[in-house]
Amino acid sequence: MNRSSSMPAMTELWIWVAMRLSSMVLALAVVVHLATMIIVVQGGLSADEILARTRGSVAWYGFYAIFMVAASVHGAIGLRNIVREHTRWHGRSLDLVAIGFAVLLLVLGLRALQGLFA
Repeated sequence: MNRSSSMPAMTELWIWVAMRLSSMVLALAVVVHLATMIIVVQGGLSADEILARTRGSVAWYGFYAIFMVAASVHGAIGLRNIVREHTRWHGRSLDLVAIGFAVLLLVLGLRALQGLFA
């Protein structure tokens, strides 16, 4: 097998790995997020009080930044896979659009995060 024929297979492998890793991060992050929200709301905290407590927290900022990266990667790969399954669009151009979509999600998400934690 020459190098050019193995490149698409390697690309697909890395995309598969990225999808699985991002799903593992998302699963953990969603559980932590939901458990935290349930606990603090049942404890009587309002949204304003929650934001006041988390504003400036490096730990929560880091957690939600990782959450945002995983969501951006996972969402872009998922959209790429849907487009591949339901259209004839394949190849490098679709991969580049998916990367662009991931970057857009990441930039918008991190801007929102910056607004919450600044």
